[in-house]
Formats: sequence, C-alpha cells, structure tokens
Amino acid sequence: MTGQPIPVIIDCDTGVDDALALLFAVRHPGLDLRAVTCVAGNTDVDGVVRNTLTVLEQAGAPDIPVARGAERPLIEPVRTAAHVHGQDGMGDLGLPAPTRVPLDVDAVTLLRREILASPRPVTLIPTAPLTNIALLLRTHPEVVRNIERIVFMGGAVATGNATPVAEFNVWHDPEAAAVLLTAGVPITMYGLDVFERVIVPAADVQRLRTSSEPSLRMAGELLAHRDPATSGDPTPTGGLGDAGAVCAVVDPGGIATAHLPVEVSLSPGPTRGQTIVDRRPRPGESEIHEGERELTFVDVALEVDVERYVKLWLSRVEQI
Repeated sequence: MTGQPIPVIIDCDTGVDDALALLFAVRHPGLDLRAVTCVAGNTDVDGVVRNTLTVLEQAGAPDIPVARGAERPLIEPVRTAAHVHGQDGMGDLGLPAPTRVPLDVDAVTLLRREILASPRPVTLIPTAPLTNIALLLRTHPEVVRNIERIVFMGGAVATGNATPVAEFNVWHDPEAAAVLLTAGVPITMYGLDVFERVIVPAADVQRLRTSSEPSLRMAGELLAHRDPATSGDPTPTGGLGDAGAVCAVVDPGGIATAHLPVEVSLSPGPTRGQTIVDRRPRPGESEIHEGERELTFVDVALEVDVERYVKLWLSRVEQI
C-alpha cells in the first residue's frame, strides 16, 4: 500500500475471529484504527467489551478508544454463539482480564465523534450484528458525509449458518441489516461465500501456538479453536473468518465482487435474516407483471484469493 493509512472503525462482537481481525488491524501500517465499538452477538455485550480490551492489550495496541454498544438487537432477543466461540466468547482460553477500561460514552456517541472528527472519510468495518450501525444511521444521519464506505462481514449468497439461508450477523438483527442497506454510501458484503474459505494451514497455526510471544500464542490458540476440519486431525488448521473483511479493506484486489441488488428478508419464518442477492442476468416475471422495485446495489464478494489473504494476515500479525 502507498499513501496515508486508511482511517477505520471496527464494530465487533469479539468473538474468536473478531479478535483475529483486531490483531491484524492494530498491526497493519496501512490502517489507522480510530476506535472499536462493541455490540452483543457472539457473547453478551459486557463480555464483548472485556474481550476487545483483552485483545488490544495483548496486542500492545496504542490507547484506542473502546465503547460499549447495544446489548440486544432492535427487536429480537439476544441469541449468542457460545457453542462456536466458547462461554467467554474467546474459546475459553483463560486469558487474563484486561487492565484497560472502555470510555464512559456509548458506542453510537463514539462512532459519531470519531467519524466526524476524522480528517479523511472513514471506512466502517462491522464484523458483528449491525445494531450499533443502524442506531448510528438513524440517530445521526449527518455522519454519512464522512464515511468512505462500509465493508461488513455478514450475509450469504448461497448457504447460511444460523439457518439454511441466513448468516449469523444478519440473522441476529435483520432489521439493523436492512437499515445498513439504506446508508447511501458504497457497501461491500464480505459474506459466508468467502468467509468460510480463508483457512490458515496447520503448520502456520502450530508455529503461532508455540511462539514465545504472548499475542502470537493467543492468535494460534484462537485459530486452532476455529479449526473447520471434521476429520479429527490432531494438528488443526484455522479459519480467519472476520479478519478476512479487514484484509479486504487493505487489499481489495484479493476478492472478486459483483455489483448486485441485495435485500434482507424481514418476514417471520425460515427465510428471516436471509440476504437475497439477485444474480439474474435479466428481469423475471415478477418485475414484468408487478413492476421493478427500488433496491440497494452492493459489492458482493463472490471469490477470494485464499493464499493471498493468509499471507497478508500472517505477515502483519507476526511483525511484532
């Protein structure tokens, strides 16, 4: 990368792979991490705050402001992912409690302050349910003038994980995701179609797990906890997950996107939370008979250069 660092704010529900994303963002010289905001998702919001502060402390990050955000979705109850991320949200690794503390302001207040104060337009990277972002956009729409783009981890073109068709972050708060699509800024959807493919090889995971440097050992253990293999191989690989969305901000050439209409299913039932991505080459009978509806076009990630993003992540995280 050349030129000035990209000012970014990460909105997260830390989370094993959110932790991997934070570690990368802190250590990449091409990013200016201006703030981190926390929302309920992988674990409860107080656990998210604790985990976020722990990761920043373990990473030796500068004094980056962190704020507590929404403790539940706009409408739905909280539905955490402890079965994936552990009871503490961080793989139950027994990491030390942080000495850092969050700011005494809420996440929406911090988001507004940092976006408007940035000398360059900010890129938002939500890696969590989109409750904080929806509240920001509805409460302080003036922030849009200083948002460059939003690159969010969420949604799926094909198969979901929370349901057969819905990805967890969007399913957790579908109304918030629908609000995001009205932001009026360029949006990139880094969904499950690429999210699940970026896997760190076993040898790299093992090297990190045996490192003498605490933050690298933490990264290795987090990756091992995200081992996607089902073969029982004793040497785990590790999914980068949310960290891939941050890689896509640094190196957008690592993903292939298509500019497509996207909407969120808000109906009760089995499709709730689905991101409906229209990949048809021409209008169908619905549009012919009922007229075309106004839809939001999003840059949807369809392909990813796995080796490129793995090398990018490792090269920066291991550069202490």
